[in-house]
Amino acid sequence: MPVLPRVSAVSFLNTSPLVWGLLHGPQKGRMDLRFVWPSECADDLREGRADIGLVPIVELARQSDLTVIPGSAIVCQGPVRSILLVSKCPLAEIRTLAADISSRTSVVLTQLVLRSQGVESPVVTPHRPELDEMLQLADAALIIGDPALRLDPEMAARQGQPVFVYDVGEQWVEMTGLPMVFAVWAAKGRVDPSAAGVFEESKRYGLSHTEQIVRQESTARAFDPDLVREYITRHISYDLGVREREAVDRYLQLAQEAGLAPQGHAARYLESSAVAGQE
Repeated sequence: MPVLPRVSAVSFLNTSPLVWGLLHGPQKGRMDLRFVWPSECADDLREGRADIGLVPIVELARQSDLTVIPGSAIVCQGPVRSILLVSKCPLAEIRTLAADISSRTSVVLTQLVLRSQGVESPVVTPHRPELDEMLQLADAALIIGDPALRLDPEMAARQGQPVFVYDVGEQWVEMTGLPMVFAVWAAKGRVDPSAAGVFEESKRYGLSHTEQIVRQESTARAFDPDLVREYITRHISYDLGVREREAVDRYLQLAQEAGLAPQGHAARYLESSAVAGQE
């Protein structure tokens, strides 16, 4: 039996279209797939537990031997809905932040957004995604992933106090004029181009079976089907093209300039015509 590539993927709803083919389509059985938190994907690659992972893009600066597999990513072109900054004060007045650190890219992204408002060194405290507890601890709370989807982004108050709710993906798009890329498939060192093409095929299969994803994921995660459908078709996009690469470069540049990522490392991409759908 051939040894299958070990793949770590993210367990959030936004990943479903990317892995749907690997789970249910013709690509099933071509990868040894497991699901973890976003930050664990990067750790699995660093520590040799995985060959390929869906990694937060900040890791492209932290692990210099990562090669990005082109074609697929987790992206927003405007409001992302699943990364919410809930604050007791306006952005420019935030000094302390309680953050769900399961996504390292989102934590750095939030700090970059705050820097654009003149807040250069907020005190960041890791915390599980319990909003009321987080707001007792800090000026603002960063909630990401499925827990953020369970919040009402139009909330006007929390425990009797008025709150400000910021969609961090939308803040980035307004700040830079670029999409926001949250995660990419990346391999440690070399990657077989034929294996890389499997991820593009899996994405295409998933995007052609949106209603199946909506039915299954809404039941499994106890979400309203309309929320799931809107999220994976309107708030998230899945292609890694020219503008998305530019966005990755801008994010890494700003993170490095702010001292939030190591200097000198840039995104490195697998360049091969064997990977379908690349720009």
